[in-house]
Amino acid sequence: MDGRDYLAETARELRRYRDLAERAIAQVPPDRWFVEPAPGSNSLAVVVKHVAGNLRSRWTDFLTTDGEKPDRDRDGEFEVRAADDAGSLRAAWDAGWETLFATLDGLRGEDVDRRVRIRGEEMSALQAIQRSLAHSAMHVGQIVYAAKMLAGERWVTLSIPRGGSKAFNQAPEAYVPRPGKASARGRRAR
Repeated sequence: MDGRDYLAETARELRRYRDLAERAIAQVPPDRWFVEPAPGSNSLAVVVKHVAGNLRSRWTDFLTTDGEKPDRDRDGEFEVRAADDAGSLRAAWDAGWETLFATLDGLRGEDVDRRVRIRGEEMSALQAIQRSLAHSAMHVGQIVYAAKMLAGERWVTLSIPRGGSKAFNQAPEAYVPRPGKASARGRRAR
């Protein structure tokens, strides 16, 4: 796999993670985004703010400036403020992902070998990209888990439902998950 193939695959995987998070968030009414699923845990609003802030910071001027921008308020990402509402969170989320994809899509294969910095630590661009991929995947998992708890009985599975593996393996083409709807087999996750 050359650098171009790696970048294309990474972009594909990150788009998949974004879609997964958005399908989970769509199942939770906006007023519930601010509920902590368990005492001391992060609400969906907080995780969305953090992912948005991280993506904006890491991917703005990715090859030329430190990934931890001086204007980033990382600690503030973990606080719900009066100005935070579904619209502002969504705008920040979209801006973060758009910054990531615009930068990632503009990289050339040879850029993966360039040196970049995050919080003063030097690494290859490839290492920084892998770090961002892993960080995003971890938080998307948190978003899905929290959304499932917050949606409760309304939750519709985003993948193969429990007990559905055998049927999926026999006819994977019949399985088409859709946001806000049950799978082709109409099963709900437990």
